[in-house]
Amino acid sequence: MATCGLVEYENACPEVRAVYDDIMATRRTDRVNNFWKALAHDPTTLRRTWESIKQIMAPGALDALTKEMMYLAVSATNQCGYCIASHTSAARKAGMTAEMLSELMAVVGMANETNRLASGYQVEIDERFK
Repeated sequence: MATCGLVEYENACPEVRAVYDDIMATRRTDRVNNFWKALAHDPTTLRRTWESIKQIMAPGALDALTKEMMYLAVSATNQCGYCIASHTSAARKAGMTAEMLSELMAVVGMANETNRLASGYQVEIDERFK
């Protein structure tokens, strides 16, 4: 259960409804995810976060699948169950296969392990990497 509960569309103030409407229009859906409903208790944070996500996840130099897989990798590292579920679903819709997910998680696990080893051993950065 969300700490402050969820703000449903029918109970939302006009400012929140405007963001919800934009989310639904942009994502071509008739529903708003619980993440946004939880943020709606603070309309300023809701709007700012939505605008940032909308901009960052829009088409660009990286394709949608790559962006979703990167989001999933960071979410796994940060242990955010909600974001893991949400972005796994989005990545699958964008074309991620079971094999791709397995390989992604292997890379995430290896990166986390070697990052901790390099940090723990305080390994100096090679000159050629600078």
